[in-house]
Amino acid sequence: MGGVLGKNESPLSPKASVPETKLEAKITEAMMRRETEGSSIRSFDSLVLKFPKIDENLRKCKVIFQEFDEDSNGAIDPQELKHAFNKLEINFTDEEINDLFQACDINEDMGIEFSEFIVLLCLVYLLKDDPSALHAKSRMGLPNLEVTFETLVDAFVFLDKNRDGYVSRNEMVQAINETSSGERSSGRIAMRRFEEMDWDKNGMVNFKEFLFAFTHWVGIEDNEDEEGEE
Repeated sequence: MGGVLGKNESPLSPKASVPETKLEAKITEAMMRRETEGSSIRSFDSLVLKFPKIDENLRKCKVIFQEFDEDSNGAIDPQELKHAFNKLEINFTDEEINDLFQACDINEDMGIEFSEFIVLLCLVYLLKDDPSALHAKSRMGLPNLEVTFETLVDAFVFLDKNRDGYVSRNEMVQAINETSSGERSSGRIAMRRFEEMDWDKNGMVNFKEFLFAFTHWVGIEDNEDEEGEE
């Protein structure tokens, strides 16, 4: 979620970049390491063109989600997540598991829904330098989704121009302008996209916030609601 700002603090103050948990610190550090490699994405439009394929591939996570959702109530609770990690032999401490759960339970209802689960999987992918995470990827079948998750990481790297692990408003405007040079609407588009990502309104977007916005952009949440109504 990034740092929580006080009323008199600037969004660009150092406090804005202070992660709330050890997990978020690891996520930011992992992203900064990845950013040293650069991004293959050259424009926001080229990213948008990838949305349908990304959407299709992310939905393949449904089988894994259903396996973790032991009581089939449509959400993974904290105990189910711990059971899943034990089953997959992932060597996370209780504190790390709790941090991961809280990081992905964006609506704080003590249950990880499918769109939130996608974010969880992608965070695990980003943290793949951890040997236990590599083992988890193999056990969960994530290698088949590696290209999709790497595209999401690549997209964030494209947006994060100064490679500090966060995307600012100015960086979002710059990314959109690189695509829509000369279009008067580009600034408004950038601001709308940024506001969709910056859900804690601290002026900085981390990878987790970006992922939640992305699931919304490609329609994961809308389609899941429709499936639930059938």
